Amino acid sequence: MWRKYTLLFLALIALTTPFVWGQKSHPKGSYLVYVGTYTGPTSKGIYAFRFDLRSGKAGTIELVAETTNPSFLAVDPSGQYLYAANEISQYKGAKSGGVSAFAVDRKTGKLAFLNEVSSRGAGPCHVTLDKTGKYVLVANYDGGSVAVLPVLEDRRLGEASVVVQHTGHGPNPERQERPHAHQIELSPDNRFAIANDLGLDQLLVYHFDVAKGTLVAGDPAFASVEAGAGPRHLAFHPNGRFVYAINELGGSVTGFAYDAHQGLLRNLQTISTLPQDFKGKNDSAEIAVDPSGKFLYGSNRGPDDIAVFAIDSAKGTLKLVGSAPTQGKTPRNFAIDPTGKYLLAANQDSNNIVVFRIDLKTGGLTATGQVLEVPSPVCIVFVPAP
Repeated sequence: MWRKYTLLFLALIALTTPFVWGQKSHPKGSYLVYVGTYTGPTSKGIYAFRFDLRSGKAGTIELVAETTNPSFLAVDPSGQYLYAANEISQYKGAKSGGVSAFAVDRKTGKLAFLNEVSSRGAGPCHVTLDKTGKYVLVANYDGGSVAVLPVLEDRRLGEASVVVQHTGHGPNPERQERPHAHQIELSPDNRFAIANDLGLDQLLVYHFDVAKGTLVAGDPAFASVEAGAGPRHLAFHPNGRFVYAINELGGSVTGFAYDAHQGLLRNLQTISTLPQDFKGKNDSAEIAVDPSGKFLYGSNRGPDDIAVFAIDSAKGTLKLVGSAPTQGKTPRNFAIDPTGKYLLAANQDSNNIVVFRIDLKTGGLTATGQVLEVPSPVCIVFVPAP
């Protein structure tokens, strides 16, 4: 008799548990998606929505933190803290921007403000965290400098441990009249930091000391792209052997072979991101390699599309295999979800994010029909939801 009642009890649990858990937790594959914006008449700061990778559906978009011009976002390795570049020119009377720290409530998606410090240069446009989560690195576009900010025990930010000022200029008198640091990124092993400087046509390489939070110029100190190309952002290949830089002014991607032991970059190839029949002004913007390492994507703010490249896994070279209109204006940024199934494109001047499904065999992009209204979106990051 006891066995009969035990089986009935277990059956009852099996029937009711999925329903109860479904109400109290989020399904596997659910992500919080945070959106950085340029604030103004319509935007007030950082927005967020939930995204389900199983269905490809996005939830309701909400304002989760009010802050000025959070133009680029980065999440620490634990997913519990978020840092934003506040792209401004004056900070407490100095020619500088700011970097803000927030605690992430992964249940509600809300952000709790922790503190803000000086970026030690005007117009900060990119932030990243080192692999230990102990430092935030920031690139100051208008100031032409990069800085390292220590993350304190309570996850607030401390004052900069080092600031490196770039010097020089490029051949374009309007866009390269002085240094314009546009990104700083850590190598996969956390030993080197590479800074794209649009004004210098250089990828500057630094030894990164995680114990001291310092940057020391490599030897050689930089790798160059074509004169006037203006490198904006870079992406490492998942195998760590190749680095790709998208050139904003040149409308191209430059591929490099990467020596992880010495932090050396050797030029492999430069290839256009634009359709052959395109004529007119263009500023290329974001770049990303899909998690499989088979495809590379780059956005163009001219034809307003995303170029798709196939990657030769042995040589690291690229072949343009297609492009997809972003169905909006000025795709400043896009992000690929951690599984490589979806690409979300942020169209800054049409105030929307368009969701695309990625063909895992061809790399092609197909719009899912979801167009999310977000004011002046300029950065997208994914955070696993509980």
